[in-house]
Amino acid sequence: MDALRTHLAKQAADRLSWGEAWQDTGRIFTQENGEWLHPGWLTDYFERLVEASGLPPIRLHDLRHVAASLMLAAGVDVKIVSETLGHSDSRITRDIYQSVLPKVGAEAAEATARMVPRAASSKIARTAGLTSGSHAPAEIIAISGPATLDKEKAQVSG
Repeated sequence: MDALRTHLAKQAADRLSWGEAWQDTGRIFTQENGEWLHPGWLTDYFERLVEASGLPPIRLHDLRHVAASLMLAAGVDVKIVSETLGHSDSRITRDIYQSVLPKVGAEAAEATARMVPRAASSKIARTAGLTSGSHAPAEIIAISGPATLDKEKAQVSG
């Protein structure tokens, strides 16, 4: 917030120094005389900053994708990400960032699983025989007491 306040103070000083020539666009980020910043100028300026910094080449637009991917990876709801990006429908966001969503989904499932209370150690359920993507029957072994072992075949639907 301090940087924004500093910028607004500088802009107010620019407004005074330009007097009636000031272009009141109502924008926060403008040229020195208040005119709007042309997107091409901003892109060129960003590219010069990246080059001067020694960072690998990245386009200004790529930062939008980075921000969206980071928000999704952090667990921000896709609807919020969609609104932040200005997409008219969250389906657009899901379509574009579908490669990020499986990881997000897996992390959400793991977080949910951690919240589920675990049974006492005498009641352990273990699923065996499945590999990722397998639709074969799984063998479920339930230990209900120290001397009892029940086995049954269960069909896992995919």
